[in-house]
Amino acid sequence: MDGSRNPTTASGKPTGRNQHTIASPCSVRGRGYWSGQDVHLTISPAPANTGVRLVRSDLADQPSLLATTDRSDAISFRTLLRDGDASFAMVEHLMAALAGLEIDNCVVEIDGEEMPGLDGSSLAFVEALQSAGLVIQADSRMQLVIHQPLRLRHNDGWIEATPSIAGETYFEYQLNYGDDSPVPAGDFGIEMTPARFVRQVAPARTFVTKEQADALHASGVASHVTHHDLLVFDDDGPIDNPLRYRNECSRHKTLDMIGDLALVPCDLIGRFISHRGGHILNGMLAKRLSEMLTQQRTGEQTQRKVA
Repeated sequence: MDGSRNPTTASGKPTGRNQHTIASPCSVRGRGYWSGQDVHLTISPAPANTGVRLVRSDLADQPSLLATTDRSDAISFRTLLRDGDASFAMVEHLMAALAGLEIDNCVVEIDGEEMPGLDGSSLAFVEALQSAGLVIQADSRMQLVIHQPLRLRHNDGWIEATPSIAGETYFEYQLNYGDDSPVPAGDFGIEMTPARFVRQVAPARTFVTKEQADALHASGVASHVTHHDLLVFDDDGPIDNPLRYRNECSRHKTLDMIGDLALVPCDLIGRFISHRGGHILNGMLAKRLSEMLTQQRTGEQTQRKVA
């Protein structure tokens, strides 16, 4: 799935790509981390310019919404999408898989509110989507090219978008919770292509500290989740669960950033770097980028009218 990456001209300006959907339906089943509910998710092909439409198949009228920043609510540990009775929790791992594989148009039906937690990564979603195959569609994929630096701050973290060097899309996460945290500091950066996403990002798992896990269990949340379902760190490292990468935590935070920014319905051309950020900062940047995309569309429509 790596053949449609944005080509560039001699000047480095991205020339864009065609939109994509999947060739056949695929499914993923698992339990939600927060709810413990067993959920079944089916992803089906969709026409060009559909976007990612999420459908609650378990509700009588099957309410749905488009996965965009207009419906997003980023909170600690996860991102939510909501529009009336259509509510979807922890969408970032699915959205990262779709964005990483450059799948732009699909319908996702789920028989519960929360996406399956699986092993805390995007790997199962990626494997299902790869088994479904890729279809290149006739319409081109819209791009938002970052021309001016933008930095947003929240508490002791920040996230920034800066112009690309040669038309690339680059994500980087800088993780450092301080000397008192059992989670090791580390950085990770990737110039995105589908193949690199699959190898370097998709398998990276969710992580928490033992203190956080104990607090969640004490509050009655995620009581079924064990040390084998995600990475739980104490002072000696991950408990009963070996790391897949030396810097797996910073890779997973990069995965979350990719998934949250995928709520901007276009290809992002630029460099996106986060320092100690999370879903809240990711959501703040996604909303700003969506505003920029709306302004770009308005400007293009005006130019066509003048022409």
